[in-house]
Amino acid sequence: MTRRLKVFNLISLDGFIADLNGDMSWAHRHDPEWLEFVQGNAQGGGEIIFGRITYDMMAGYWPTPMAAQQNPSLAQHMNEMPKVVFSRTLNEAAWNNTRLFKGDVAGEVRKLKNEPGKDMVIFGSGTIVSQLAEENLIDDYQLVACPVVLGKGKSMFHGVTHKIPLKLTQSRTFGNGNVVSWYQPTT
Repeated sequence: MTRRLKVFNLISLDGFIADLNGDMSWAHRHDPEWLEFVQGNAQGGGEIIFGRITYDMMAGYWPTPMAAQQNPSLAQHMNEMPKVVFSRTLNEAAWNNTRLFKGDVAGEVRKLKNEPGKDMVIFGSGTIVSQLAEENLIDDYQLVACPVVLGKGKSMFHGVTHKIPLKLTQSRTFGNGNVVSWYQPTT
């Protein structure tokens, strides 16, 4: 059976995953309800896929004492989960349980989807999302609309050259203003 590939990304109301400088601080609207959802949502995941920028950000936080203090069970889970990072510039991936791939992203993900194991999830990594969306390799999109307008920023779909019709399968609204919507490709 083929493993599924899911995207989990926070986006501004105008569709950006980061501002032009890469800042995502606007996306961190934490409250108990949201933290409970994020922790429960992460528990069901299998392998995490990253591009280099998101990998560097995550690897710079989750293995730290601050992460262990702020969210101990999620930090432990993130550090134990198997991870893949795609990068042409990294020489090694030092974060626990991480494999480094330097080659063709779509080709490697096709191989990963055929490996045994749990489903995979992409966090952030807009360049990786756009490449895999272009190749129709993403099975589920879990997008969190955050109540902020950036005006300009980085799109996770920059470079996609064709329409990707999606159907809404579920949604949930949170007290902090975030709205999570689940989508699947219709083709």
